[in-house]
Amino acid sequence: MVKVIEEFDAVSIKNASVQFIENGTQQPGTKFGCVGDISGETELLELVKKCEGIEVKKKTTPQKMTLTVNGHLPVKVVRDVFGLSNKDLKPGVWAYGSDSKGKNFVLTADVIDDFEDIVKLIAFSNCSSSTGFKFSIENGADELAQMELEFTALVDSNNKIYYEALVEELEDDEVKEKWHTNFTPDLVKGTPTP
Repeated sequence: MVKVIEEFDAVSIKNASVQFIENGTQQPGTKFGCVGDISGETELLELVKKCEGIEVKKKTTPQKMTLTVNGHLPVKVVRDVFGLSNKDLKPGVWAYGSDSKGKNFVLTADVIDDFEDIVKLIAFSNCSSSTGFKFSIENGADELAQMELEFTALVDSNNKIYYEALVEELEDDEVKEKWHTNFTPDLVKGTPTP
């Protein structure tokens, strides 16, 4: 019997992974870096019915989510997210410009409840950068500045934007094993209910 978790207090986010899409093929997950914080806001589509000019019904449906992530990221991740390239440049030189094209990716992470020692897996399966490359450097700072990135998470082939799973509730070991290395909508797809 699967344990059902009724309370979860998000204390920290760890073990972030990014799986870039290159030429239509999803690459194996690699460490995203040290995430300081992540936040998301959903953009909704409102369908409104008015009767004699008065709103009488309203239905909203999620369209996409804007994610803001602050952290310390590996050089390769930053280059892939923003599309920095060394094409036609001398060895060791990378550039960002009007021909830069960031790669789409899957973003996963563990959210930890330290009070109950519970791990929640989260995933955004269809992401791309929604801002240009930006950075900040401060001389004399007592803490190394984190890089802020803004992503757009769009619907995937399951018509979903966001996935989560409490590890203790998962029955399928393959989902646990592949979440951070090869997350796909098909990995978590169940049998359709009649």
